[in-house]
Amino acid sequence: MARRNYHHGELRAALLDAAEALVRELGADGWSLRETSARVGVSSSAAYHHFASRDALVRALRQRVLGELGERLSQEVGRTAGPEAGADHQRRLVAVGRTYVQWAVEDPSVARLAFGAGAPATGDPASGSTSDAATPPHPHDVLDAELDRLVEVGELPAAARPGADFVVWAAVHGLATLLVDGLARLDDPRAVAREAERVVRAVLTGLTHEAVPSQGRPTPHSAHTERRRERGADK
Repeated sequence: MARRNYHHGELRAALLDAAEALVRELGADGWSLRETSARVGVSSSAAYHHFASRDALVRALRQRVLGELGERLSQEVGRTAGPEAGADHQRRLVAVGRTYVQWAVEDPSVARLAFGAGAPATGDPASGSTSDAATPPHPHDVLDAELDRLVEVGELPAAARPGADFVVWAAVHGLATLLVDGLARLDDPRAVAREAERVVRAVLTGLTHEAVPSQGRPTPHSAHTERRRERGADK
């Protein structure tokens, strides 16, 4: 194996790039930290200076992937927010759902790494970062912001807002999973976009007409929303 010299920050980034390439080639679980080191031409001991274990590398990669997805969602919302949107206040949230599904279909192995069952949580000290500061904006934050905006403009009742983020996420992630796993098929990328739009608009219609249950609603949470709540409590 030809040895290569990297500056400290460059090697960390190179290891992440190599790990992401291995995920695409071999899947989320089919590779090792040793293979990652060999891919960039350094020893395993050099990799351990940045990541204490393969799990630590996976956590850091997952955090980077989520940051890139959040940025992609945010940019797509920005492109959709122009004057041509007119009175279609749902259009921005549709862009979030459509982009999420397209991302998962285009890059299924990386999507499985980011959101697959048992995926390690970000923010672990062993990942090289103890907060979400390295991954703004988080995809969930983009979704929350658009739902809050719909409440502000009167497109979503305030009573329907608690937990609506998980309802929308469940719908778009469900569609993405069906397509990635081959349980549902669509003819071309335009059909994927149209189906994602239909799912988002159907969910919003249901939320808008949803009756408030007398016993209240469940309160879902995720690793990200828990950390966000903890940060808020510390302020």
